[in-house]
This record gives sequence, C-alpha cells and structure tokens, in this order.
Amino acid sequence: MNWILKSFSQLTTDELYAILALRNQVFICEQQCAYQDLDGVDQNTLHLFAKEEDSQQIIAYARLLPQGIAFKEASIGRVIVAQNQRGSGIAHQLINEAIATTCRQFNTHTIKIMAQAYLVSFYQSHGFVIDSETYLEDNIPHIDMVLVQSVQSMSM
Repeated sequence: MNWILKSFSQLTTDELYAILALRNQVFICEQQCAYQDLDGVDQNTLHLFAKEEDSQQIIAYARLLPQGIAFKEASIGRVIVAQNQRGSGIAHQLINEAIATTCRQFNTHTIKIMAQAYLVSFYQSHGFVIDSETYLEDNIPHIDMVLVQSVQSMSM
C-alpha cells in the first residue's frame, strides 16, 4: 500500500473533493452527526491517505496536526477507513503510518488525540493511554488519549 502525504496546498482538487466526501460520508452520514467538518484547520495540517490501486478512490485517511493546533502536543484526527475496507487491517496500517509520520514531520515523540470512546481499545493497542474522562464532542462520547514514543522506538 502506498501512503501519500501532502500539505493542503499540494492536494489536487480531485483529492480534496475525495477526502471531504469520505469525511462527510463517515462522520456526518454514517454517524448521523451534523457538525462543522470544515473547521479552518485543514490548511495548517498534513493529509495522509491511501488510494485503492484499481479505482484510485481514497480508502483511508488521517489529518496530522502540528503542535499548538488542537493541543499543545501534535495530534492525529479525522481518522477514516472507507466502509468497504473495514475489517481488512488497513486501520492498523493507517494509524501506524500516522504515528510514524507525525513524529517525523513534527519532530515530536508525543501525540494526543480525541478518540471516539468506542475506539479506545483500538488506540490502546497502538500504545495510546487514556488522558481524560469521557466527554461529549458533537454529541458523540470522546476521550483524550496520549502516546509517548520512546526515542528508541522512533528510530526503528
């Protein structure tokens, strides 16, 4: 699987449309959550995604945020796997790539996320630990989680 990393200005209009369509499908339609996805943050973040080889459809995506945007720490957000790819293991590949890329691009060893509560065990399997009580974000239970990479694991 080839992972693509682009800044906002590097995205083609077709890539941007596909990313926003996927985010809309998952976070607004599937989760039945009316919220403001276009939050003014995309322009200051990196966009990590993979395309299906045959169709070139975006099948996995994450937004990588530098320190000081969502938290004082770097962050990963808008983590999505297309519905037809769920259960294939791509979510684990995506989060591993997002962690490694965030650490490398933002020269950090600490990542903080706002995880949907039902995904806590998924993120724990990647080393994240709970860092808050459960709270509602856009009427969906969330919990803050933090990952602190050792310098040794970052160099692997």
